[in-house]
Amino acid sequence: MSQKLLYLSQDDVKNVGLTMAEIIEATEKGFVEMGNGNVEMPPKPGIHPGEGGDNFIHAMPAYIPAMNSAGVKWVSGYPGNQKKGLPYIMGLLILNDTETGVPLSVMDCSWITAMRTAAASAVSAKYLARKESSTIGILACGVQGHTNLEAMNVLFPLKKVMAFDPSKENRETLAAYASGELGLEVSIVEDPKQAVTGCDIVVTSGPILKKPHETIKAGWVDEGAFVSCVDFDSFFSRDALNQADKWTTDNLPQYKHYKDGMGYFQQCPDVYAELGELVTGKKAGRENDMERNFAANLGLAMEDMAVAPLIYKQAVEKKIGTWLPL
Repeated sequence: MSQKLLYLSQDDVKNVGLTMAEIIEATEKGFVEMGNGNVEMPPKPGIHPGEGGDNFIHAMPAYIPAMNSAGVKWVSGYPGNQKKGLPYIMGLLILNDTETGVPLSVMDCSWITAMRTAAASAVSAKYLARKESSTIGILACGVQGHTNLEAMNVLFPLKKVMAFDPSKENRETLAAYASGELGLEVSIVEDPKQAVTGCDIVVTSGPILKKPHETIKAGWVDEGAFVSCVDFDSFFSRDALNQADKWTTDNLPQYKHYKDGMGYFQQCPDVYAELGELVTGKKAGRENDMERNFAANLGLAMEDMAVAPLIYKQAVEKKIGTWLPL
């Protein structure tokens, strides 16, 4: 019996039309399964071609029985790509049939990665931020700046965006998106402190660096604020990070792998909880309006595999993509 798989380009994946709200819902369901111990997901192995140690290519497998999803993502992140006119993040995702192991689809993972990463930030914020949060600071206004803003706007009554980026083009593009697409008030700021102090939610979304540039200093993050460190600990001084009342991550074994095996997250606070513990109620989220709460989510294969079946199902239904012989 001949087999075939569905190839989905980046445009195909986008054209499926999955919304951020749907992705947040699927991602939270995945974290419920993870919090209850029902996800098989080894810490991602990786290689680091080139000099400096900031380039990575990771293999990310996961199996979520309750979501009938299994597969692997092969994804790269090269900070220097931006100077070459290439995306920072690129890669492919393979979705397998859970009954037979047959590959069902190969799809571009750049859009999925951008969206599910932001969705995880939003899920963390749901449990760690103040519900009435209305002002958000975005530090680094590239892809993750856009998608994190989109995701936070789904869950919170956002009104104002403070946008900081060394690139004038990046901050102006984000400002146009925030005002034009989301209807939010935007202030482009030259001083990074203005995108932190006075903000209910802060998102740092630059490249992941082994040596943090420590732009954000102690005292900048207000009491009661929530911070999503999409770029790990790259933006923060150690003194600033250690003002966190709750320092959380999405997966403790993977966090320890990054910290002990790869040298990230040095001199950071002790991890209070995994995101799966927060969504299942095993650990308390925000407990008062004064807490400074942080999420240092790493990006999990589980998140990709929570979203990929939705992409595949809708692509088949809408006749999107190219069927290839296996």
